[in-house]
Order: sequence, then C-alpha cells, then structure tokens
Amino acid sequence: MPGYDFRTTRLYVDAPLKEGGAAALDHGQANYLTTVLRLKAGDSILVFNSRDGEWRATLEGGKRAAALRIGARTRAQTAPADLHYLFAPLKSARLDYMVQKAVEMGASLLRPVLTRHGQVARVNLERMRANAIEAAEQCGILSLPEIAAPIALIEVLAAWETTRHLVFCDEAADLADPLAALATVPRHAPLAVLVGPEGGFAADERAALLKLPNMVRLALGPRILRADTAAVAALALVQAAIGDWR
Repeated sequence: MPGYDFRTTRLYVDAPLKEGGAAALDHGQANYLTTVLRLKAGDSILVFNSRDGEWRATLEGGKRAAALRIGARTRAQTAPADLHYLFAPLKSARLDYMVQKAVEMGASLLRPVLTRHGQVARVNLERMRANAIEAAEQCGILSLPEIAAPIALIEVLAAWETTRHLVFCDEAADLADPLAALATVPRHAPLAVLVGPEGGFAADERAALLKLPNMVRLALGPRILRADTAAVAALALVQAAIGDWR
C-alpha cells in the first residue's frame, strides 16, 4: 500500500459516511480520542465503516460531546476477498491473536467450528469483533469480516456450498508440498481454509471432510504447529499461491 498514511489515527464507525456529514462517537471512542490520544477539536483522523470507503474527518466538541465532521474521501470501498476462515475455537489470548492475524491476511468470514476433540466450546463473539475492528483500524483494511456464530463442523459440511474450494489443513496429507497442492485450485476461486483442533479430527469428521468436492488437503511442513500458528501459515500460503497477493 505505497504512500498510505499510517501515521494518522484510524477509526471504525458504524454510521453512513459522506462529505459534510457527521458521525457520532460512542463513549469508548470519544474517551480514546480525547483522553488516551489527547486529540483536540480540529484534529484530523481517518474513518471507515466497511461500506463507504475511507474518509478524512475532523474532531469536533470536547470530551463530553465529541463527534466527527466528515471531510473528503481518501479511498473508495473495495470488495473483500472471498476467503472464509474456519477454525476450532482457542482459549482467549490465542484466539485474540488468531482473529487479528486472519483479518490482516484478508479473511472475509470467521467461523468457529465445534469438533469432537476441541478443547474450547464457548466463544465470545463480541470480543472477536472487537479484535477484528482493532486489526482493521491498524492495518488500513476497509472491510470488516463477518463474525459467524459457532456451529458443529459436521453441520457446516452437511450444508457445504459445493462451488467453494476448501483448503483442509491436514498433517496426514498425501502431498507434502503445500504449493503443489494449492496449484490444483483455480486462482481467485471462492475459498475456505480449515484449521482443526490440536487434538485432531474425529474419524467421522475426517470422513465427511474427505468426501467434499473441491477439497484440497494442505500439509504445513515437517513440524507440528499450534493452531494459531497454523492459521497464519495456511492463510499466508493460500494468499501467496492463489489469493490476492498475486
């Protein structure tokens, strides 16, 4: 992203954005801008809402009544990559990291899937969304991913959209070379990447995965990776080989 302004504070707002319009700030956002960053009326920030592109805005008011006045648009909205990331839930700190990295890597949907040998069954979706927003704000991303509710993996596979290619991260994959495996997937096809629990998949889950059309088994090298590390490795491989890094 050559020439992009990474020095100016960037904020996600859930409001329509147009030149001359106003955007209200919630208490947390107002406190962050005026107390934490010590911005004052007249200071400039960048704002986006995942729909209308990115805009330059000016802070108005004080700590008790801070708001934004929208100025000129700095970037038009672009369509996100059609890349779903499916994962067995992790404990909180590791899940925070994984969500942030998946957003940075361009995932358009984050879907926790519940598996037989998963160690975590409950997911804080609001915390996931907060981490997704933070990553998008810091990295110049225009579109927030959809945060899907947890669902059993078997249910997901039973309703699988057959035109979507699934990259199944499988330590038992027959083809050890991940780039060779991904070469069979058309570039820019609708994609999903699946990283399972550290306890592995149950026999019926694996059998259901192997029956899917347009499924590619991806090995991630000779070392055992933790699930959050596997997320970064798999998404980087997919984006570099067949995604929007090309």
